[in-house]
Formats: sequence, C-alpha cells, structure tokens
Amino acid sequence: MTTQLIINVHEAKTHFSKLLEKAHTGQEIILAKAGKPYARLMPLAPVVSQRQPGRLAGLGRVERGFFDPLPDAELAAWEAK
Repeated sequence: MTTQLIINVHEAKTHFSKLLEKAHTGQEIILAKAGKPYARLMPLAPVVSQRQPGRLAGLGRVERGFFDPLPDAELAAWEAK
C-alpha cells in the first residue's frame, strides 16, 4: 500500500532529490500549489518485458495446402507478367 505525502511546490523544489527517493520507494507525493493538490509524484509501474518467446504458439494456423506447389495455370499467370 502506498502512503501519501502532501507538500507545497516551493518546499518540493528545495527537497526534490529526497522526494524522488521517497517516490522510488513507493510513497506517493502530492504537490500542492496554494494549498490545493496540483500534481502527483509517484513511482513508475514495473516494466513488463515486451518479448516473450513462444507466447503466440498455437494461435496462428497455416491452412493446409499453403506450402503446396502452385497449379500449372497459376504458375503460368505469374510467369506471363
């Protein structure tokens, strides 16, 4: 569970490095301007790996005959071009 810390912008500028460390450890920092919430400083979500070998295995299907040789009429049409 994340905890919240409300801090004004002027103080945030003074202690920005410390606030970044707190955010990195999971604390949510609310930056306030004139006493009203203005922005949120919080940790980034963990990066999920983009590639997972084999994750699409079995989802695609090649129709039977896809790799079969073309009929003579089809080959002739391609060769005529």
